[in-house]
Amino acid sequence: MDSYDVVVIGSGPGGYVAAIRCAQLGMKTAIIEKYPTLGGTCLNVGCIPSKALLDSSHHYEDAVKHFGTHGIDIDGEVKVNMEQMIARKAQVVEQNTKGIEFLMDKNNITVLQGVGSFKDATHINVTDSEGNVTTVEAKKTIIATGSKPASLPFIELDKERIITSTEALKLSEVPKHMIVIGGGVIGLELGQVYKRLGAQVTVVEYMDTILPGMDKSLSKELTKVLKKQKVKFALSHKVKSVTRNGDEVTILADDKKGQEVSFSGDYVLVAVGRRPYTDGLNLEAAGVKMDERGRVEVDNHLKTNVDNIYAIGDVVKGAMLAHKAEEEGVMVAELMAGQKPHIDYNLIPGVVYTWPEVAAVGKTEEQLKEAGVAYKVGQFPMRALGRSRASMDTDGFVKILADEKTDEVLGVHMVGARVADLIAEAVTAMEFRASAEDISRMSHAHPTYAEAVKEAALAATDNRPIHM
Repeated sequence: MDSYDVVVIGSGPGGYVAAIRCAQLGMKTAIIEKYPTLGGTCLNVGCIPSKALLDSSHHYEDAVKHFGTHGIDIDGEVKVNMEQMIARKAQVVEQNTKGIEFLMDKNNITVLQGVGSFKDATHINVTDSEGNVTTVEAKKTIIATGSKPASLPFIELDKERIITSTEALKLSEVPKHMIVIGGGVIGLELGQVYKRLGAQVTVVEYMDTILPGMDKSLSKELTKVLKKQKVKFALSHKVKSVTRNGDEVTILADDKKGQEVSFSGDYVLVAVGRRPYTDGLNLEAAGVKMDERGRVEVDNHLKTNVDNIYAIGDVVKGAMLAHKAEEEGVMVAELMAGQKPHIDYNLIPGVVYTWPEVAAVGKTEEQLKEAGVAYKVGQFPMRALGRSRASMDTDGFVKILADEKTDEVLGVHMVGARVADLIAEAVTAMEFRASAEDISRMSHAHPTYAEAVKEAALAATDNRPIHM
């Protein structure tokens, strides 16, 4: 029987990063993955393939709507080749998953293909696709099994017309009318992909705003922009049934007045969030406890109630974000090595990769009001930037929330071009507890989208933006 210092179950961003950091710190490490490729949801059926389709559909939309304005004339019809678009996405996925294989090899990490399940707290059975079982000894184990798309109890997912994000990433045709149940990140991103490609898209959301949990100003701005792009919204609608008849799917929902309304389309994308995935782990055999929401219970050091078993990422409490899982993977590895790492969960940024993009870090206005914190607001519109006008990306704004007395930055919220990258400036500033004035005194290259951050900081400091 092979014995390891650390065995990681799951090779998503949390798992493979944890394995690499453990190996770097001198631990003999193995990683267990049940699928044929490494990388988990993020690389295979999540972050990476969805961004590939978002980019491809963005290029198509630019060609159809914007090239003429730029003086680029295209002779003949611009057409969508779904087969090639999906093939390119698959190629991007393959490049990334092969990259993880290379990193495992480079760091001398043993990859065990199969389903990992606990035999007891220090032994794990690995069952391969042919049913063969291998048992390994693990002095320490990191559970990194991630999450799966959630659904509603009355919805029968046939994965043909009533689909999750996994199936939405490999459709062979552009839907005529895609109905998206859920106005969160996944639904909006994939909804925009197919809207650009020619589908009619309707978003049905239970709450009264999209992007629940983010600052309401971001939800309001993105709703306005997406409506301009002809996406339809049915907010405050409670879905109560989804039925399929041939190629037509019908949704029945109650609106905010309690009246029944129906929606019909050829595809329904169920995007109501994700659920922790612990199926097959046999946690009971190891004595690991779970909470009422199906998550693995952990302490502040991500240790379970069993001393040598840790858990990270989507399978534990907190935001289901790849980069949050990565940070937790590094933290657990370093704790095992006797170091003293730390994660500030308030400074884990959230991003929506629609266009314009949405990004945020820190507290929302709603949270500050609820906590009774006195704050000031500095906001600057993207349309006032030379760089935004040059690229025709004038939607959105940057908003900085700062403490009224100390001027410390408490939250930054953005909608606009490339804000998924810009948010890193806000995270850096807040990690060093910068004030709005600190940011306002930094030189920002001109012309760039980042100038909106400086201008918002000037607005928050003493209401003196230069370009507004």
